[in-house]
Amino acid sequence: MSSNKKYWKSVEELNENSSIVETLRNNEFVEEIPTDEFLGDAATLATSSTTRRDFLKYVGFSTAAATLAACEGPVHKSIPYVVQPEEIIPGVADFYATTVADGFDFANILVKTREGRPIKIENNKIAGANFTANARVHASVLSLYDNMRLKTSKIENVVASWEKANAKIKASVAEAKAKGGKVVLLTNTSASPSTDRLIGQFLALNPNAKHVVYDAVSSSEALDAFQMVYGERALVDYDFSKANTIVSVGADFLGDWQGGGFDAGYAQGRIPQNGKMSRHFQFEANMTMSGAAADKRVPMTVANQKLALVKIYNIITGAAVSVSKTDNDDAVTKAAQQLKAAGSKGVLVCGIEDKNAQLLVLAINRALSSEAFNTANTRQIRKGNNADVKQLLADMKSGAVHTLIMNAVNPVYSLPNGKEFAEALKKVKLSASFTMKEDETALVSKVAVAVPHYLESWNDVSIVKGSYAITQPTIRPLFDTVQFQDALLSWTGSSQSYYDYIRTSWVGTKSWNQLVHDGVAVNESISAGTGAGADFNSAASTLAKATPVASGLELVMYTKTGLGDGQQANNPWLQEFPDPITRASWDNYVTVSKADAERLGLENWNVANGGLNGSYATLTVNGVKLEKVPVMIQPGQAKGTAGIALGYGRIASMKEEMQVGVNAYTLYNNFSNVQNVTIAKESGEHEFACVQLQKTLMGRGDIIKETSLEIFNTKDSKEWNVIPVVSLDHKEVAATTVDLWESFDRTVGHHFNLSIDLNACTGCGACVIACHAENNVPVVGKAEVRRSRDMHWLRIDRYYSSEDTFEGDDKTKEDASGLMDSLSTLRGMESPSDNPQVAFQPVMCQHCNHAPCETVCPVAATSHSRQGQNHMAYNRCVGTRYCANNCPYKVRRFNWFLYNQNDEFDYHMNDDLGRMVLNPDVNVRSRGVMEKCSMCIQMTQATILTAKKEGRLVKDGEFQTACSNACSSGAMVFGDVNDKESKVAKLAEDKRMYHLLEHVGTKPNVFYHVKVRN
Repeated sequence: MSSNKKYWKSVEELNENSSIVETLRNNEFVEEIPTDEFLGDAATLATSSTTRRDFLKYVGFSTAAATLAACEGPVHKSIPYVVQPEEIIPGVADFYATTVADGFDFANILVKTREGRPIKIENNKIAGANFTANARVHASVLSLYDNMRLKTSKIENVVASWEKANAKIKASVAEAKAKGGKVVLLTNTSASPSTDRLIGQFLALNPNAKHVVYDAVSSSEALDAFQMVYGERALVDYDFSKANTIVSVGADFLGDWQGGGFDAGYAQGRIPQNGKMSRHFQFEANMTMSGAAADKRVPMTVANQKLALVKIYNIITGAAVSVSKTDNDDAVTKAAQQLKAAGSKGVLVCGIEDKNAQLLVLAINRALSSEAFNTANTRQIRKGNNADVKQLLADMKSGAVHTLIMNAVNPVYSLPNGKEFAEALKKVKLSASFTMKEDETALVSKVAVAVPHYLESWNDVSIVKGSYAITQPTIRPLFDTVQFQDALLSWTGSSQSYYDYIRTSWVGTKSWNQLVHDGVAVNESISAGTGAGADFNSAASTLAKATPVASGLELVMYTKTGLGDGQQANNPWLQEFPDPITRASWDNYVTVSKADAERLGLENWNVANGGLNGSYATLTVNGVKLEKVPVMIQPGQAKGTAGIALGYGRIASMKEEMQVGVNAYTLYNNFSNVQNVTIAKESGEHEFACVQLQKTLMGRGDIIKETSLEIFNTKDSKEWNVIPVVSLDHKEVAATTVDLWESFDRTVGHHFNLSIDLNACTGCGACVIACHAENNVPVVGKAEVRRSRDMHWLRIDRYYSSEDTFEGDDKTKEDASGLMDSLSTLRGMESPSDNPQVAFQPVMCQHCNHAPCETVCPVAATSHSRQGQNHMAYNRCVGTRYCANNCPYKVRRFNWFLYNQNDEFDYHMNDDLGRMVLNPDVNVRSRGVMEKCSMCIQMTQATILTAKKEGRLVKDGEFQTACSNACSSGAMVFGDVNDKESKVAKLAEDKRMYHLLEHVGTKPNVFYHVKVRN
C-alpha cells in the first residue's frame, strides 16, 4: 500500500500558493540570464526574424552565460618575487646560447626562457653555428621536465647523498690501484675537449685505468677506415652545397647517418637557380628520407650495394677489380659516369658498416678531389670503438675489472647481449652509473648518480675540429644532481668547479663573456690532412666477394627521426611524432616489401574507424628471437630485405604509456646494422596509430605540383605550373581572378605570408615539434591518434606515386577513357608503386583571405585579421565543427577532451613539473573548441612591439613562426609581403609559386613552390 505522507524541503513549500516555489520548480537557473545585453530587449527579439545563425548564437551565448553563473573558476594565487632577479623581466623572454651534446645529437642552439623556465629550443644562427636542431633536439626541453628522472644518488637502490656515493667510488678506485685491479671509464662520445683532458688527468693518476668510448649506434667501421688513412679517429664532414652530383650507397644522410645535420647544405643545391640544381642518386634497402628526396632511387639489398660500390670504385679510379653483376648495373654505371664527369663537384657517401666499404668511400672522393669532402674540419661527434667494448665485456666476465664507472651510456639496454653485460656486472667489485634516468643499467649498478640535464649544466663541445662551443645552464638544477666532470675533478684531487675549469682553460680570439653570449667560436686555421696510402684494391676485392643471403632476408636496422637511439623514449612529443615515411607514431615495426609480405603471408589492412592494422611476426637472428613485432608493408622496400628501428622497447623509468615497441638492439649482433633474419608470421593483429592512410596522389597534380629540370628550363611556366580555370559568363578564366567575396585593402600595415619550397623540404619534422613547444599543443596518446584525433597544428603529408614517377601517374589518369575505365584506373592508382617517387608537403592552416571557415561559423569565433592571419577566439567557440567541415585543407582540430591536468592523459600536462614547459604567451585550451595553426600571432605581435619600442621598422627576417624558425633546410620562409624588398615578397612573385587547391578560390596566405626533379 502506497504512503500518503508528504515530504518537503522548505517551509515555504507548505504554502500552496507560493510564487517562489513555482519559480524554483520550473526554472533551472534562478537568476535570469542577461541575454539582453547582446541580443536586445524581449520586444526587439519578438519582432525580429531569427535566422539559424542567430539561433545558434543565442544558444551558444546563453549556454556560456549559464556556465559562468553556475560555477566559479578556480583561484590561482600568484607568489611575487621578494627580490626580483635583475636579468628577469616578467612577460619578456630571454634567450641563451648553448649546445646540445648527448652522445647522439649535437647542435648549436638558443634556449628561450620565461621567468627562469626554459620553454623552447631555437637554432643559433650566428656565424660558425652550423649544427641545427632536429626534432629530437627541439623536444629535449620537455625531457628536462621529465618526472621520471633520477632525482638523487642511490647506493644499492637506496637513496644516498652524493658525498656517500663519491666516497664509495673513491675508495673503490684507490683499492683497485693498490691491488692492481682494472678501473674502466665507459662513456659515450662527449666531443668535449675539457672532459677529454679531465679523463686524461684521471688516467695519468691511475695507470691501471682505461677509457672506453661506446656509441649505442655504431660508426666504428667508418672511424677505423678514416683513422687508417688520416691517422685521426674522426669522421668526414660533408658539405653537400658544393656538390652537383651526389651518389649515396645506403647512407640516409638526411636522417641520422654519422650524426646528421647535412640537410641545410643539401637543400641549397636542390633549389633550381640559373637553370641548375644538384642531381642525387640513392641506392638503398629501406625507404629513407634521403631516398625520398633523390632524383633517382634504386632499391637494392646491402649485398648488392657492396658490389655497386666496387663498380663505382672501378669507374672512378680506373681500377679493374673483378666484381659480379647486380640487378641494377645500368643504374649503377650511369650514376658512376655522372659522378666521374662531375669531378670535384661530385661526392659519394656510404652507410654500409664495413671498414672495406668505408675505405672505398675515401678512395673515390680523393680520386674526384671532391670539394664536398672535408677532411680538415672533421666531425668529432662519433668516437665509439667496437673492439674496446667487446674487450671490456670479456674482461668483466673474467673478473679482471675491479671498478667500472659509466657515464651517459645504457649498455644493458642497448647492447645486443645486454643480459650478458648485466650478469658480468655482478663480477665487478664496484659499478657506478652516472645517468639522468634510473635506466636498465642504473638498476643493476651498485651506485647510481643522478646527473643534470644539459640545460642545467656547464660544458664545452667541439662538434667539428676548429669549432668550439659552450653549453651553459639556463635553469638551476631541479634535482640533487652532480655532473660527471665535477666528479672527475674530485677524483683528480682538484677543488675547482667544472665551470672554473672550463673558464680558466679557454684561450681564443673571443673574450669569455663574448664566447658565452655567442655560444660558439671558430678557428679558421685548420688545414686538411693529406692522408696516407692504403691498399684500396684489396678492400675492393674483399667487398666484391659479398653474396646475397642464402635463406631468409637481410634485416637493415636504422634510427627513426623521432626517437633516435632511444635516449628520449619517455618524451611524449617524440612518441606522438609521426614517422616521416610511414606516418605511424607510438611504434616501431618491421618493414617489408609487398612481394615479400605476400610470400610470408603478412598483411596490413584498414578498419572501420580509419585505423591501420597489421600482422605480427617473429624475427630470428643468430638464434635470438624478437617476438610480437608488428609488420608494416613499405612501398620502396628492396625485395629480399626488411627494416626495423632501434630505440624502442624500453621499460625502466618509463611511464606506462611510453613503454611501446620492441627492443631491436637485441638483434644488433656484432654492432652490425645488417643481419640475416628469418621472419615468421604470428597470430593476432596489431593496431597502428597511423595519421595518413591515403598513400598516393592518384594524379591530383593541383596538390603536389612537380616537373623536371629540363621542362622547367625549356617550357613556359604556364605549362608546368598550370593555373586552374573556371567558367565565368560561359568563358574560361583563371580561377585566381574570380572572387565570391569583396576583397579588403591589405596594402596598409603588415600582411603575412608563408612560403614553402617543396624542393627544400626533407620531411624532417623539426617544424612539427617546434610548433608543439611554441603553441602548447597537447599529446593525446596512441588510442586517440588511432581515432584520427591527433592535435598536431602542422602535419607533413607524404605522398607516393602509383607508377614509378608522378609524371607516370598523370599519364595513367589521362589515358583512362569512359566512366568504368576511369573508376577502375583510379582504384588501381590507390596502390603505390614498388619503387615510388615520394613527395613531402607541410600543411597547416592556410590563413585564407577568403576563408570558408569564417563564412559558416555561427558565433564568429573564427575571423580574419588585417594582417592576413585567420584568428580563433576560443572563448566564443561552441564546437559546432562547421568550420572543419567547410575547410578544404582539413587543418582544424576539435579538442575532444581536457588534456591538461587529466589523469586519462598522463603526459607532460598532467603534472606540475611537465607543465613548466608551457608557453605563457599561448593559452592552454579546454575541451570542446576548435584548434589550428595561428601563424604564431604571439610571435609576430612581439616582433612588432619590440620594433615599436625601439622606434624602428621591422627588418626582413625578424618576423618568424615556430615552423619557419625551426626549418634548417630553408624550405619555410615567413615574412611581410607588403615589404616589397622582403624575401617572402620576392618568393611570392617566383614562377614556381602556387597555392594549394587554387581552384577553390580561398586565396591562402600560405603558398608553395613547384617541386623540380633533376
